[in-house]
Amino acid sequence: MTQPPIQKPQADGPPAVGAALQALRQEQQLSLDDLSRRAGVSKSMLSQIERNLTNPTVAVLWRLANALGINLADLLSADAGGRPAGGIALVQPHAIPSLKSPDGHCELKILGPIELAGRFEWYELTIQAGGVLASEAHETGTQEHLSVLSGAMSVQAGADEKKLRHGETARYAADVPHTIRNSGKATATALLVVVHPA
Repeated sequence: MTQPPIQKPQADGPPAVGAALQALRQEQQLSLDDLSRRAGVSKSMLSQIERNLTNPTVAVLWRLANALGINLADLLSADAGGRPAGGIALVQPHAIPSLKSPDGHCELKILGPIELAGRFEWYELTIQAGGVLASEAHETGTQEHLSVLSGAMSVQAGADEKKLRHGETARYAADVPHTIRNSGKATATALLVVVHPA
C-alpha cells in the first residue's frame, strides 16, 4: 500500500511538523502504531500530521514531543531531517531502543542512529554474570571493537580468545562466529562498535 505524498506547507502558514515528526519517529524505530500508543494520539491523526494534511493542536504536539523524549520547542523548530534547528538532537534514555537475549542475561542498547545501520553501529552492551552473547559470522570484512566499561568480559572470535578487564579494548574480525561472555560474578558493561566493510 502506498502512502500519499507529504504535502508542502504554505510559506505563510503555521509550522508544518510532518517531515520532522516522521524523521524523529523513524530515527527511534517507532511504527505509527508504537507512537500512537505511546502518545495517546490516533494512528490516522499521526498519518495526517506526517503528511501535513492537518495542523495538530498544541496539546497533541505536546503529547508527541513527550512520547519522543524531546522538547515541544525542538519539535516545532526541527528541520525535515528531524534535527532541531540548533543542531543538537537529544534522545532520552527511555527512547533508546534495546535488544535482549532470549534468556534476558544480555542487553544491547542501540546508541547509533538507524540510518547508519549496516555501515557503522554502536551499542551499550550489558551482560549479567554468567551471560553469553553468541553471534553468527557477519558479512566478510566486518570488524568489532569491544571496550569494557565495568566488570570483565572475554571475547572469542574463531579459535582466538582474550579476556578483558575494565578499560581494555579488543578489536577482532566479526566475519567468523564470535562470542562475548561474562564469566565473572558481577554485571559487566561495554561499548560495542561494529564497523561493516565499505
